[in-house]
Amino acid sequence: MTGKELSCFLRRNHVLPKNAFVCRSPGGVIRYHGRDIRNPFGKSYQRQEERAYLDAAEFAILIQDDLISQVGNELDITRNFIRSLPAGSRVMTGYITSGTLQVRQSFTTDLDRAARSLRIPLASAAAAPFNPYVEVSEALSRFDAGWKGNNAVLLISDGLDISRGFDSSAAGNTLDLHRAIKHANEGNVAVYSFYAPSVGLTSRSRLAASYGQSSLNRLASETGGKAFFQGTTGFVSFDSHFRRLREALNAQYAVAN
Repeated sequence: MTGKELSCFLRRNHVLPKNAFVCRSPGGVIRYHGRDIRNPFGKSYQRQEERAYLDAAEFAILIQDDLISQVGNELDITRNFIRSLPAGSRVMTGYITSGTLQVRQSFTTDLDRAARSLRIPLASAAAAPFNPYVEVSEALSRFDAGWKGNNAVLLISDGLDISRGFDSSAAGNTLDLHRAIKHANEGNVAVYSFYAPSVGLTSRSRLAASYGQSSLNRLASETGGKAFFQGTTGFVSFDSHFRRLREALNAQYAVAN
């Protein structure tokens, strides 16, 4: 495996700290910053330095509680993503649910603890939030204003806000969405989003799904993040989303650094 191939492999599968030293060792294990990564090529390599682009970050993982039950099957890959963040990162996990944001884990540098705090979404209409964006703003208020590193949110949601009506004007243009964008930009927080349908309208109506996706896309694009979809009829897996998210994070901070 060439240096370029190794760099591509790592950036697809891990969010890497800036100036990471990568050690290619016998036994098929790649080591960087004290972490072992199983090398699928099973060869021996010499030590070399690889440039990577993400320093420790404050990262909030927000999951909408009334998403369809299949989202619960994606918890392991979500936990793996949390554990792949650079050492020193601070992670919060929370659920966008009926009433107010349910924080499962406040910001912590214990990535394994944050990963283990995730639970299966309730997948019930009783858990539906007023709209996702009120609680996104609530989560944004919990970021540390004194933090000197990068800030990001991963929002797993259907994105639909019909709290003030269901029509074309609600597609990417609601009051609470605008407030969330404003709060994210004030805190220099990039919002990334994965679309998944809820047990409500977005699992039955393509129009509702398109409205929700339009809102998620606007939130991401206007805060420096990115939105990830798999059509308007649902999703198969978050696997490709996380792979593209890692690539987007590494590419974004390559420009920043």
